[in-house]
Amino acid sequence: MKPRNIVEKLWDQHVVYQEKGKPYLLYIDLHLVHEVTSPQAFEGLRMKERTVRRPDLTFATMDHNVPTINRSVINDQVSKTQMTRLQQNCEQYGIELADIDHPDQGIVHVIGPELGLTQPGKTIVCGDSHTSTHGAFGALAFGIGTSEVEHVLATQTLWQSRPKTLQFHVEGKLGFGVTAKDLILAIIAKFGVNVGAGHVIEFTGEGVRSLTMEERMTVCNMSIEAGARAGIISPDEVTIDYLKGKRQVPAGEKFLATAEKWRELASDPGAEYDKTLTINGEEIEPQVTWGTNPSMGVGIGATVPSPEQYENSTERDSVQRALDYMDITGGAKISEVAVDYVFIGSCTNSRLSDLRAAADVLKGKKVKDTVTALVVPGSQSVKQQAEQEGLHHIFLEAGFEWRESGCSMCLAMNEDVVPPGKRCASTSNRNFEGRQGNGARTHLVSPAMAAAAAVEGRFTDVRQLMAVPN
Repeated sequence: MKPRNIVEKLWDQHVVYQEKGKPYLLYIDLHLVHEVTSPQAFEGLRMKERTVRRPDLTFATMDHNVPTINRSVINDQVSKTQMTRLQQNCEQYGIELADIDHPDQGIVHVIGPELGLTQPGKTIVCGDSHTSTHGAFGALAFGIGTSEVEHVLATQTLWQSRPKTLQFHVEGKLGFGVTAKDLILAIIAKFGVNVGAGHVIEFTGEGVRSLTMEERMTVCNMSIEAGARAGIISPDEVTIDYLKGKRQVPAGEKFLATAEKWRELASDPGAEYDKTLTINGEEIEPQVTWGTNPSMGVGIGATVPSPEQYENSTERDSVQRALDYMDITGGAKISEVAVDYVFIGSCTNSRLSDLRAAADVLKGKKVKDTVTALVVPGSQSVKQQAEQEGLHHIFLEAGFEWRESGCSMCLAMNEDVVPPGKRCASTSNRNFEGRQGNGARTHLVSPAMAAAAAVEGRFTDVRQLMAVPN
């Protein structure tokens, strides 16, 4: 049999119906639901007098709109209404819900893996673009629109065009102080925000295999920012070890049999892709974005580009617009740019390992008095584990605010907003104009780099603040 990559294997396993020249009907194994993109979908079911086809394969949480301070008072009436509607909808249709007071509550792309809902071989959808996060486990996972949410609720299937495949091969391991966030930012900076358009990206190579599961989730999370339909990493022993013992994962002899099936999903040696690109992990340094899309980034030792460097007039105009919005001068050293806010959180970087990395940098140090800094754990479980380890004490003693779990400042929800004209070092995934607040200026960085910026009051090479391992 011809060698196949994991995308081809998963696609073929889930096709329910197809006609030549038309989209495929795929079976969906897991449907994740949150309060923002689901109300209209549930209302559509009611209007058509339909039921939820597989409530047992549907899981809901509240994450986008939940306040991260003073949970008992929700001032934003739209947020309050959306959360109330989700609770009512889940009760009506028999869907399990981790609501605002539930111990499992958290960002949907954090709690799916935590609970073991996310598993290799599954098709996973959610009304959120960063559903690609779950691809780190060898799942085919992608975001869908509200009308598609309704379709999946009603049928447990989804119409999709077959994507092309793109292999990103990472040669060599990442260096000291360089993280998965730096890897994906470097990929997007080098190849652009459209490199993955129409493709599912599989990340391969030593630089990927050496990453933890949480680091792999960060890489797949931001494959969307490279224009991809989804990101995926073939399952291996790292995947299996992470999932063993998770609540929704089989145990005992059944786990051993299931794990063997997971191993078979990995791309075959010699599998072909529509396109293959390579990057050397050893050459990557800590990254900082300077502009208004994730490809506008440089290494911490570099300078911000000037419009004159670009031959194409469209590119020159785009760079100039970004520089104007960000209030940065072309040719300036990125390490000279001062910050006003630091946000550690989001579905990209709010897991326990992310908080540990930031705390390691902050230990014994203080946040500069000109900086407002906050940490928003990705779930109540992450928050509890971090507190058990004493990480919250490190953050609080350094001068950070320690919050409840939610999407928070990633998309400027509730009170978690960057004021107009202020500059934020953010561990989130998007630096678009106004993403973190009207007129806010966002720079994407890793948790360690965010912690370093909080201490220094400007972007700085975090490696200078870290102890070199023996």
